[in-house]
Amino acid sequence: MLIKLTLSDIIDIVLVAIILFQLYKLIKGTAAYSIFIAIFIIYIFWLVVKAFKMELMGALLGQIIGVGVIALIIVFQQEIRRFLIIIGNRYIERSWFSFDRFFPSVNERLDSPKQAEEIVRAAEAMALKKTGALIVIGRTSRLNIYSEAGEILKAVISAELLETIFFKNSPLHDGAVLIEDRLIFAARCPLPITDQINVPNHFGMRHRAAIGITESTDSLAVVVSEESGHISVADAGKVLENISPAELRKILLKEKI
Repeated sequence: MLIKLTLSDIIDIVLVAIILFQLYKLIKGTAAYSIFIAIFIIYIFWLVVKAFKMELMGALLGQIIGVGVIALIIVFQQEIRRFLIIIGNRYIERSWFSFDRFFPSVNERLDSPKQAEEIVRAAEAMALKKTGALIVIGRTSRLNIYSEAGEILKAVISAELLETIFFKNSPLHDGAVLIEDRLIFAARCPLPITDQINVPNHFGMRHRAAIGITESTDSLAVVVSEESGHISVADAGKVLENISPAELRKILLKEKI
């Protein structure tokens, strides 16, 4: 018997494939990935049991599958929360009706190199002194939800201010600095830590927080290691390690920071 596929069937298959692929990207490298594979194997086994009409085993697995949705919500609550944050932050822009998205002002275009240069100067100076730092630069995602436990500054970006914030005796040095709308929006902000289990061992909490925030938002994170003095950049959950100030400048200018 030939299976007839309609246009709606093809669209249905494509949409399910996209959702499963996005789910795979979300949990890849985390402990939840093994749990997901185990649940998937149980579900396939249940389908085989039903096909062979094994009543007792089918009834037993049917009870497990019946409460599967609730179990999935409990087991994957962190991943579900992160997935919803990604939908809300990464794929919904700040303003749907802003003409600035299409016609950036002349001042913004001219200010961008200066602000990028201030961040590069600060990162280079802190790297030489081995001063640990974590600077998160917003793109389209709003970062204000991560500033609630920090200190709101709304200050002009300057290398001197960034160095002062991350000075080890400063009350603001713990946590991250959030840069949004071309301002130092907040300091001393705690960030979500990545759930990835394959993070390199030499990565400290700053690097893990940088990965976590770039997994949850489309922001860019600049990290200065306190141990090595190396500068790294995190983007979309990936880290570019031990880059030079010139490479950092190129990245920031490309992003029009």
